[in-house]
Amino acid sequence: MLTAADEWHVHQTPEPIAFSGTDRNFYDRSYFGAFRASDGLIVTAAFGIYPHLDIADAHLSVVHDGTQHCLHASKALHSDRSTLAVGPVRIEIVEPLHELRLIVEDDRVGADLRFVGRHFPIEEPRFIHRFGPRAFMDYTRLSQATDVTGTVRLGGREFTLTDTDGLRDRSWGVRPVGMSDPQLQQSGFAPQFFWLWTPVHLPGRTLFWHINADANGRPWNTRGTLVPHKGGPEDRVHAHGSMTVDLHPGSRWVRTGQLHVRADDGTDLRLDYRPRAHLEMQGIGYGHPTWAHGLPHGELTVDTERIDLTGPDPAHAHRRHRQLLCDVAVNGEDVGATGVLEHLFLGPYHPLGL
Repeated sequence: MLTAADEWHVHQTPEPIAFSGTDRNFYDRSYFGAFRASDGLIVTAAFGIYPHLDIADAHLSVVHDGTQHCLHASKALHSDRSTLAVGPVRIEIVEPLHELRLIVEDDRVGADLRFVGRHFPIEEPRFIHRFGPRAFMDYTRLSQATDVTGTVRLGGREFTLTDTDGLRDRSWGVRPVGMSDPQLQQSGFAPQFFWLWTPVHLPGRTLFWHINADANGRPWNTRGTLVPHKGGPEDRVHAHGSMTVDLHPGSRWVRTGQLHVRADDGTDLRLDYRPRAHLEMQGIGYGHPTWAHGLPHGELTVDTERIDLTGPDPAHAHRRHRQLLCDVAVNGEDVGATGVLEHLFLGPYHPLGL
């Protein structure tokens, strides 16, 4: 059950705020994304707190003309979970579960954006997954489609966004964060992860669909939901989906995808995803070799980098996690729908020959 308190990064246990259970991998994170199909502009951000590691970090990435411009910031938390700021990056909760403001005050890569919900957030099924006896994930996530308005800066250039298609999520719980565990699984179990997240902005509503599956293609977490704009929890419609993807040769990157969704209200959709731009999730900390979530960087460190998106190497594992900005045809027709196709495939996945 989602409440306004879920916007604040204070999820934990009945103990004082300084403690978050006993798992060193506990985290509390926000994600923001804005996607402008007209010119392929993509803006994403992540903000995370890791209470047991006593670290907070934040990231901003802007994709423009084949280059991903990234800002990374990390600080010592000092057990302060009430301040949603890391260096130049801060979050303002204007109206819980409805409107948030993302501010990044840096001349190199900056932003001032408002994310206003198009509907009440959806609560996804709890993500619990184990490798053998060891818990790998145990977290909750909310997701919400938004209108995004504001400005983005790249050096001397400024881009204005007006009611641009946006997405945001909040998740909290246990995921691998910080430095890797030096003790390997005794059974020699090889980690495996298959993930697709494919929200689509449809006229008057948003479709959310995701899947986590094992190496044989059996889902261990999946759900589809159709949410009308301005809809509350009682207005959403449960849906069942299946997706096929085509990969770029010699890689684990999706080239095209087709999602077939049947909803409980009789809606039947065939959605064809055709990418027009992409973003690498390492730019907001996911799997980054230096700026991965929860790594220590001292009292406060801020840095920027640029990622060339025109010639990536598929052999680099940290470059496998991607978001694709897609035009989406609905039942073979162009209805002005756009979507995001996020994917990460690690280890074996037999249906794709991986």
